Amino acid sequence: QVQLQESGPGLVKPSQTLSLTCTVSGGSLTTNSYGWHWIRQPPGKGLEWMGRINYSGKTVYSASLKSRTSISRDTSKNQFTLQLSSVTPEDTAVYYCARRFDFTWLDWGQGTQVTVSS
Repeated sequence: QVQLQESGPGLVKPSQTLSLTCTVSGGSLTTNSYGWHWIRQPPGKGLEWMGRINYSGKTVYSASLKSRTSISRDTSKNQFTLQLSSVTPEDTAVYYCARRFDFTWLDWGQGTQVTVSS
């Protein structure tokens, strides 16, 4: 069974870069056809898809976040990382990593709370 676990700082100051890591166990980032995604949920709002890196390392980002978002991976550690630059309090959210095949969400991490505050 594939498991995903988010990790990173729970508090980030405005204008800094938020960096989160998703560690994958029970499966490989390079397995054909899977996509590895970052999604967030601000308080009182719905889920917002941020971007993904696929099995071949190709990335796609949300148009609204593209200028501030970068997703990368370390296949030796079976981890993929989210970086969100120039954060503001509006980036406060629970951040999730997830695995998807075609249009089916397969596995989610438990989520990690990130608060942007000085």
